[in-house]
Amino acid sequence: MKSNLIIKKIVAGKFKNKTIKLPSKTTTRSSKAIVLESFFNTIQFEIIDATFVELFSGSGSVGLEALSRGAAKIIFMEKNSEALKILRENIAQTDPSLCEVYGGDTFSNISTVIKNLEKKNHKAYFYIDPPFSTRDGMEEIYNKTLSLIATLPKECVKLIIIEHMSTLIIPDEIGTFRVKKVKKFGNTTLSYMQSQ
Repeated sequence: MKSNLIIKKIVAGKFKNKTIKLPSKTTTRSSKAIVLESFFNTIQFEIIDATFVELFSGSGSVGLEALSRGAAKIIFMEKNSEALKILRENIAQTDPSLCEVYGGDTFSNISTVIKNLEKKNHKAYFYIDPPFSTRDGMEEIYNKTLSLIATLPKECVKLIIIEHMSTLIIPDEIGTFRVKKVKKFGNTTLSYMQSQ
């Protein structure tokens, strides 16, 4: 019987070619290879020794790629139990001592993540890839995500990267952050935001 397991490989760095599993497409939506390639080309040297927070992590493919490329600490946030199980298995393929996982609702857990960053006086990269709002029960996801961004203290943020549907226009300003760069890949767009 053919397995329904979907896999992808880490592209570069110390865990290059490690295989990571992806949850079923009904559970989460994996970031496209072209999107990730562009993203890591943009921040390739900045990511070294940085703290990286992946909200709505799914399989953790973005955070684990960042870890492989030299990030010092990865914080994963995922609500779905199937995705969470796969995320933990994927982390085990790399270096679990550099990874922290927050299971449960990202909108609730973000305050704990921020408190911990503030305690350590760390600035982090925030990669935010919410489920597309066309999915059932996700109609409000983008409004909630934009509200979450507005609450992030600029002292904790190096850069915010939002992966979103190209039909969604991200406001030029959200809280203390401004859009610095927008890159479109068909149906998917990356918007980069920094504090003013």
